[in-house]
Amino acid sequence: MPTRETDVRNDKSLAIEQRTLGAVAALRGWFDTQIQIDAADERANRLDWLRAVPFIALHVACVAVFWVGVSPVALIIATALYAIRMFALTGFYHRYFSHRTFRTSRPVQFFFALIGAACVQRGPLWWAAHHRHHHRHADTELDPHSPSVTGFLWSHMGWFLTPNAFRTDMSRIPDLRDYPELRWLDRYDTAIPVALAVVLYALGALLHHVAPSLGTTGGQMLVWGFFVSTVVLFHATVTINSLAHRFGHRRYPTGDDSRNNVWLALITFGEGWHNNHHFYPGSARQGFRWWEIDITWYGLKLLQACGLVWDLKPVPAWVVDKARHS
Repeated sequence: MPTRETDVRNDKSLAIEQRTLGAVAALRGWFDTQIQIDAADERANRLDWLRAVPFIALHVACVAVFWVGVSPVALIIATALYAIRMFALTGFYHRYFSHRTFRTSRPVQFFFALIGAACVQRGPLWWAAHHRHHHRHADTELDPHSPSVTGFLWSHMGWFLTPNAFRTDMSRIPDLRDYPELRWLDRYDTAIPVALAVVLYALGALLHHVAPSLGTTGGQMLVWGFFVSTVVLFHATVTINSLAHRFGHRRYPTGDDSRNNVWLALITFGEGWHNNHHFYPGSARQGFRWWEIDITWYGLKLLQACGLVWDLKPVPAWVVDKARHS
């Protein structure tokens, strides 16, 4: 007959087995987001440190600038990648995939989804699903990144490192989930960033060989062009979750804490006009006044002139009038 000691040993073995399986799933989840961890309810909204390792490593790798040095070429590439990827995030991940504020072709949709995936901010379906949820429950207990509810640090970079946040709720994106190419990007969201990192290293090594006078190496291009540029891009983007719900002015009486902030608008290409956006998220333009700089809007207008996007939804007159009388 089993004894109490046997039961204790069996319980310990089962616990070790469950932890091991959970760790293996977390490691597999670095490469395949369909691998989900069945965390208990009390752990579903806590940091999953093993899944967070790549995110932490991304930041630690920036320290390598002290070993690889810097060159004008590396800085130009880093800045260009910041700008290109920021536009993909703001123009397509946000204004197109999340809010459907304009129309485009399937190839253009996929092209900018690829660039967005290179930002290391997950796939387009994940991004859109979570952002739509945020708008439905902004600054309530159901909002995963409200600084007034969960605090600044959690809203800035803690919420998406939990088992619950790793999931993509397909029920929130019925208009997007039937595109197999988008589903692939969402499932293997590390593939494009890894490919970008490899290309940057190869480019730096090539320049070091054919044009050594530029002072650029493979390691330098990798560190500045990928790691530094990506980390700066990430923290600029998520200021809209954290800072734009704390600092700035409120033009519209929304039911949340969204604010307009000119400095955040500049670094995020127009996303800082956040109170505008929360009052009327259906416009492709977030700077509602002519003087509110919205670089993403200008870029979308250029794409429209080239015939690559169309039906850009404007700011309705009643929205402008509402601000004048409130």
